[in-house]
Amino acid sequence: MKVSTKWLNEYVPTIAEIEPTALSNKIELTAVEVDSVERLQDGLKKIVVGHVLAMEMHPDSDHLHVCKVDVGESEPLQIVCGAPNIAVGQKVIVALKNSRIAGNIKIKKGKMRGVVSEGMICSLQEIGFADSVVPQKYADGIYVLPTDAVPGEPVYEYLGMDDTVLDLDLTPNRADLMSMRGVAHEVAAIYGKEVSFPAVNLHEDKEKAADMITVASEDDLAPAYMMRIIKDVKVQESPMWLQKRLWNMGIRPINNVVDVTNYILMDYGQPLHAFDYDQLGSQQILVRRANEAEKFTTLDGKERTLHANDIVVTNGTKPIALAGVMGGLDSEVTAKTATVALEAAVFNPHMIRKTSRREDLHTDAAVRFERGINVEVVAAALDAAAAMIAQLGQGRVLAGTVGQDHTDKQPTDVEISRQHINDVLGTELSDSEVGAIFERLGFTYQVTDGNFTVAVPKRRWDISIAADLVEEVARLYGYDQLPTTLPVSEATPGHYTYEQRMIRNANAVLEAAGLTQAVSYSLTSAEKAQRFTFDTGLTTQVQLPLNSERTTARMNLVSGLLDDLAYNVARKNNDVALYEQGRVFFRDEGQDRPREIEHIAGAMTGLFRANSWHAAKQPVDFYLAKGIVEHLLAKLGIKEDVVYQASQAYPEMHPGRTATISVAGELVGFVGEVHPNITKEYRLKKTYVFELDLDKIIAAPKSAEVYQPVPKYPAVTRDIALLVSEEVTNAMIIDTIKRNGGAYLESVNLFDVYQGENIKLGFKSMAYQLTYRSQTSTLVEDEVNQAFDKVVNSLQTELNATIR
Repeated sequence: MKVSTKWLNEYVPTIAEIEPTALSNKIELTAVEVDSVERLQDGLKKIVVGHVLAMEMHPDSDHLHVCKVDVGESEPLQIVCGAPNIAVGQKVIVALKNSRIAGNIKIKKGKMRGVVSEGMICSLQEIGFADSVVPQKYADGIYVLPTDAVPGEPVYEYLGMDDTVLDLDLTPNRADLMSMRGVAHEVAAIYGKEVSFPAVNLHEDKEKAADMITVASEDDLAPAYMMRIIKDVKVQESPMWLQKRLWNMGIRPINNVVDVTNYILMDYGQPLHAFDYDQLGSQQILVRRANEAEKFTTLDGKERTLHANDIVVTNGTKPIALAGVMGGLDSEVTAKTATVALEAAVFNPHMIRKTSRREDLHTDAAVRFERGINVEVVAAALDAAAAMIAQLGQGRVLAGTVGQDHTDKQPTDVEISRQHINDVLGTELSDSEVGAIFERLGFTYQVTDGNFTVAVPKRRWDISIAADLVEEVARLYGYDQLPTTLPVSEATPGHYTYEQRMIRNANAVLEAAGLTQAVSYSLTSAEKAQRFTFDTGLTTQVQLPLNSERTTARMNLVSGLLDDLAYNVARKNNDVALYEQGRVFFRDEGQDRPREIEHIAGAMTGLFRANSWHAAKQPVDFYLAKGIVEHLLAKLGIKEDVVYQASQAYPEMHPGRTATISVAGELVGFVGEVHPNITKEYRLKKTYVFELDLDKIIAAPKSAEVYQPVPKYPAVTRDIALLVSEEVTNAMIIDTIKRNGGAYLESVNLFDVYQGENIKLGFKSMAYQLTYRSQTSTLVEDEVNQAFDKVVNSLQTELNATIR
């Protein structure tokens, strides 16, 4: 919510004496955060009013004009301008030489195609206005100032740029601050001031509005729905004061009728809508539920297919507005409009919210209806708008308001005791001090023996229970003044549980290995939730999902990581290695709540190491992913009984490059390449992933890390090359060597794998280096040979290997 300090000062006059930054700090300490404090002219320099005296075409251009411009100096300036709407007699915005415009750009005297230009004639955008607030008439050209602007004077006051605007970051419970009057009440309470709102001077014609229109509403769709009729309206550009108010609040001026509805929206917080009465097609207004699949074209020109839970305003038969969200194209106010039907209403907030989200129409009106509006001022806002439209459009307001208002305007009574307030806040406030705070808020109250009965006006619909009043007292008394105390208790040292330590160790290992932690959504689509699973269970659906992509609790982490990879790759970050640690959810038959299981997963694509002067690039592949998993398990203490088994059980994984991972015979995860069909869906190149059940790994038996002194005796190595069938795996060979290697076998390392020329089809050559060492003496040749011969014999007999 943008707040003009000039406008605010009209309602709380003494606020002008407070420096805007100090006001911002006070609001932040007491009410809500302030995103920014901006004085619109800050950063600009030497921007003045100019009067175009003469103009001729540039001798070397078909679109540039050479203008003589009076800027209040002894001689007019020569300025070259390319704006299509430049004309003699206009009052324009001129940046003099050595001036500063938006973006801290300095304007210098120069030449444009050989013609001297002594300044610049500016558009609103060039001096800092956003495109979204510039009047459409001037969107593609320079802005034309009012005829009474004085050449040579700074433009800031003419354009409202001498105002300071606060941008409030409102929380959902403070929707009462979504209006200037709501902010005025808040600021007055903060500083102990009085608010003063101008009276509405509404002059009604003798002709009755009820003779021209009737209003009805079905069910509880609109607790309040009222209309006024304004005839003989002249639709035209709004006066400058109104345009300045609107664009400083972030709203584009349109015409005097639409601008008034937006002005009242910002002022009262009450959404209004103006219809062209002659385009309604009837004299009846009916608020009803939309028919399923009913078609309707909104003001933005889009045809929308409505649902049965949408509220529509109709002319008795067809829709003319999507209630509380956006009006209809056929009944919008145009330059031809002569009679305006002005609507003020209170609509069902839950239905407005659903419509707004489904149609992606988060209009200012919809936001206010969703969060709530002040029902006390619905009629007053309608009257104020009708009076202003009649004044600015030289129209007549017909007598009477048509419609009904069934809203409850009685204050909400809340009981609270002074003792309760002091107990919660740790203060020693008296009845008079508490009462003074309620008076500053504009709440009437009765007090008997420290017990308050507070009448909260409807403009503060966020207050309904005693705890709300405690909060009000605390923030106006001052959070910084509340006494500070420490809890009295016996301190106990905090520490991680075994499970927490293991989880943190796992994260640290993967980060040290070069992966970056990612945090994905716990909710996904039903299809993605069931991919990459290696446990059994049913999906868990969310009853009220945020959208169609967040309907199901995830059953894997890989799908979320693939979303993260796709996000990065789409932004040209092609080399990505991520991991995530979090919970997945499996629901058992007959259970409403799922089992929550800790998992850890990784996903990698592109290069794991870029090319450099001392090392070649390293693309991600299966062996890299498997190596990271091996390293992780080893660091977590699982070094024995780990089995990697080729698997085709996962349809989302490449059938020839995927392995399951088992520890002590129990499946704990998988590692491999993602199936090309899945990577194509995500627009990824080759991608390798792994996912592990951390709960099972934490529960698995661990091998303690045993450190040994540096060996005193030399090692002896033996190399062996084997010709084996393709069915024989590296794990089978290493297992055979270790079982038969003897007491001195220290390590086994595979250093070559070969298939091709001179190797029979269906066979492969694998070469290993065996290292022998004794911790107590130097090994002799016979000891090593005996142990090595036993290994050779076992390979030949157990695996049918041929020694090459």
